[in-house]
Amino acid sequence: MMEIVILGAGLGGTLMAYELADQLRPEDRLTVIGQGAIYHFVPSNPWVAIGWRKRSDIEIDLVPVLKKKGARFLTQGADRVHPAEKRVELTDGRSVPYDYLVIATGPDLAFDEIPGLGPSSAHEGGETQSVCHAAHAQEAHTAFEAFCNNPGPIVVGAVQGASCFGPAYEFAFILETELRKRKIRDRVPMTFVTSEPYIGHLGLDGVGDTKGLMESEFRARHIKWITNAKVKGIADKMMTVDEVNEDGSPKKTHELPFDYAMMLPAFRGVPAVLGIEKLTNPRGFVMIDEHQRNPTYPEIFGIGVCVAIPPTGPTPVPVGVPKTGFMIESMVTATALNIGALLRGKQPKSRATWNAVCLADFGDSGVAFVAQPQIPPRNVNWASKGLWVHYAKVGFEKYFMGKVRSGKSEPFYERFLMRQLNLEKLKETRQE
Repeated sequence: MMEIVILGAGLGGTLMAYELADQLRPEDRLTVIGQGAIYHFVPSNPWVAIGWRKRSDIEIDLVPVLKKKGARFLTQGADRVHPAEKRVELTDGRSVPYDYLVIATGPDLAFDEIPGLGPSSAHEGGETQSVCHAAHAQEAHTAFEAFCNNPGPIVVGAVQGASCFGPAYEFAFILETELRKRKIRDRVPMTFVTSEPYIGHLGLDGVGDTKGLMESEFRARHIKWITNAKVKGIADKMMTVDEVNEDGSPKKTHELPFDYAMMLPAFRGVPAVLGIEKLTNPRGFVMIDEHQRNPTYPEIFGIGVCVAIPPTGPTPVPVGVPKTGFMIESMVTATALNIGALLRGKQPKSRATWNAVCLADFGDSGVAFVAQPQIPPRNVNWASKGLWVHYAKVGFEKYFMGKVRSGKSEPFYERFLMRQLNLEKLKETRQE
């Protein structure tokens, strides 16, 4: 009997449980450790923040689903991973031993690294909103409704070290769409602040013409922008931003007043793994090889936002690489097959493609892009804009939540569609 443990029950951890359940032998046991029993569909958080969805609309109780998959589900969360002892210490003091561990925790949100950043519920003194968690999005909606009674300047964006830029663009555009619907857009100056070297960089050095598409959209919607930006601090509804030149030298300091702001923070590894030598890097991200395994502790795998990926290249202000949905799903599939091989005395050979397929909704339009692989140079590098993206995003939300509720990682029709689009989760196995 082998004990397989998944740490995390978000997008990566939930799908990991579904795919691993099919790889285990009858005598093996699967345990999932999460913080609470509820799964949240994170891509819909921007809609929750402006009232297009309720929090309950994007929640799923995982207890009955994981029970059906034969997994033990522990919801108290983890306090610390002890790699040398092959155990996970829980927040209640108990420990769960493992033969194989998959770390799928997602990130810790580094609001505390910038004074005044983040919602007040997450960081003392925080003055900005967040769409990283459903609770934050709900809080952002309450603040937005209050803002609409007395509108003023808005600042949206992502701070230095951030790696997930798509939600910042989405939120800026759907916020602008909602302001027009409420007929108060003319009373709201908007500024987009980002650490990216140019608009549409996305932490990926752009995909297709995302630079031109996003800049054109900002101009059409009268949204100003500041790139190569370092947020120094936020206090009394004033954001201080240092803009730098291409060589990193100071260019200009901006004082941006706001009555509503949403800024995405930098990510770091969660406390349960932060600072574990040879397992995580200095930011706490799990170091992995081409088979998703940690080189020092080969019984530990990492998937999703928690893994360490180097940036696409040097930038004047630190910019991370996003781990997008389809990229994470490819990590899940490769990891499940590799653990399945190890359980049967074979060596892991599966490698994730890390392709990216993204839909960025603007409320009345949107941008879709495909990057194969996500990190350049690429075989496919494509982006397109149109109203169809908005409807595709709505359809994807319903489809993906149905997939999670059913306990299926990849229904047959999804496999069929991906093959028609020439999108694969696995690279071809190397010939030994």
